[in-house]
Amino acid sequence: MPTKEQVLQALRQVMDPELGQDLVTLNMVQDVEIQGGTVQVTVILTTPACPLRGQIEEDVRRAIAALPGVEKVEVNMAANVPQGIRGVQSVPVRNAIAVGSGKGGVGKSTVAVNLAVALADAGARVGLLDADIYGPNIPRMMGVHRLPPMTEDGKLRPAEAYGVKMMSIGFLVPPDQPLIWRGPMLHSAIRQFLNDVDWGELDYLIIDLPPGTGDAALSVAQLLPLTGAIVVTLPPKVSQDDARRAVEMFRKLNVPVLGVVENMRDLVLEDGTVLGMFGSGGGEALAREMGVPFLGAIPADPEVRKGGDAGKPVVITQPETPAAKALQELAEKVAAAISVQVLGQTQAPTLDLVG
Repeated sequence: MPTKEQVLQALRQVMDPELGQDLVTLNMVQDVEIQGGTVQVTVILTTPACPLRGQIEEDVRRAIAALPGVEKVEVNMAANVPQGIRGVQSVPVRNAIAVGSGKGGVGKSTVAVNLAVALADAGARVGLLDADIYGPNIPRMMGVHRLPPMTEDGKLRPAEAYGVKMMSIGFLVPPDQPLIWRGPMLHSAIRQFLNDVDWGELDYLIIDLPPGTGDAALSVAQLLPLTGAIVVTLPPKVSQDDARRAVEMFRKLNVPVLGVVENMRDLVLEDGTVLGMFGSGGGEALAREMGVPFLGAIPADPEVRKGGDAGKPVVITQPETPAAKALQELAEKVAAAISVQVLGQTQAPTLDLVG
């Protein structure tokens, strides 16, 4: 019968490909139990949306099965999202991710919505904050149009759909009412959405920023330390120009840029026919120029628009479409990038289990 020490020694040969160290050093191995020839072990991932979950589980099984006397291996996979935000007691959020674009009409809200839903579907605790005060689209895109009753202590309760908690000014004003506000009022609204909403414990808060590089982005960065930011662009150069400004804005605000997403890339059908209006390759070019990661391209799939109009995010309702698969991969890449951003190459995860 193998010993616990032998099992741990075997697992020192299993590496986390993203963090670059073995599972034991990273404190990702817990609850090793041995009964006869059966070895049971729990592996703690840094995110429930880990894109390498299957590979890590198989490597663990193989390493333990190679030990003399092992007849059966049982691997339990759990998740432990690291804490990227520290020192903010009023907002119990582990990681806040801003989604910006520099200009409107690039599908930034679509990316934010599907990113949030995909992370929640993987098992994470996710919030979605609509910081686009002048043009709130989150209620429609998530299919929710009112908030639940306030808490007993007078806090706002976020709406919820698809496992995502959400807040938007669209829940508080009539849909046809324009908000003609100056900067201080916008800042006050965002502050209230962060501090006066009963978010509960969140692993990820996705923040959908308005177009441009103005008051809203500055307010969010001042009110909440951001773990990172994602910049959305279309393929054409005119969109890249504005997205470049967004990257520079985040840098000036000392917000790490997790990467660039290219939206509405030409869609290639199964028969090889290319459908699209905007071309392709602009996202890679911008990421290369700015020295940031390229997180992927989302094809201009009509199902995305239909899902947004109907309040049914495509990653849930049409998961086999090319766009849904691209958005799911984006969520996995973002989750992995946050783990690397927070933990680096040395720190081990030490938070409560999820899943």
